[in-house]
Amino acid sequence: MERCTWCLGNEKMIRYHDEEWGVPVHDDRKQFEFLMMEVMQCGLNWNMMIQKREIFRACFDDFDFDKVFVYGETDIERILGTDGMIRSRRKIEAVIHNAQCFQKIRAEFGSFSEYIWGFTRGKTYLYMGHQKGNIPARNGLSDRISADLKKRG
Repeated sequence: MERCTWCLGNEKMIRYHDEEWGVPVHDDRKQFEFLMMEVMQCGLNWNMMIQKREIFRACFDDFDFDKVFVYGETDIERILGTDGMIRSRRKIEAVIHNAQCFQKIRAEFGSFSEYIWGFTRGKTYLYMGHQKGNIPARNGLSDRISADLKKRG
C-alpha cells in the first residue's frame, strides 16, 4: 500500500492512515469522536491527538455523547487531573457544550449522521490529490457545514 508521508512517523499514525483516514463515517459516536478530537487539536497537531486518543476516550466515556452531555464541574476537574490529558478547561468545556449541541441536532434530524451527510445528499466527495494527502483546508462545502454548525452553537 502506498502511504502518505505525513503518517510515517509512528505506528499509531500509520494505523490511522490505513484504517480511518478518508473512510466515510456514518456512526454518530465515531463522528462525535472525530469532531471532539478536532476541538482538542486546536493549536496542536494531529499526531498528538492520535497519540492521546486513548486518554481522550477514557476522559470522555469513549466519546459517549449521552454521558458527556451531562458533565459538570466534577467531571471537568477529573479530566483536568488525568495524567497525559491536555489541560485546557476551555477545550474540555467546548467538548461538553458540543455534546449538548450534538444532541439537539440528533433530535432534529434523527441522527448526526443524517444531518452531516445531508450536505452531500449521502455522496462521498473525493478531491484531486486526496490519495497523496493533498486536501484543501477548506472549500465551499466545508464553509457551508461550518456556518451551519456555528449557527447551531
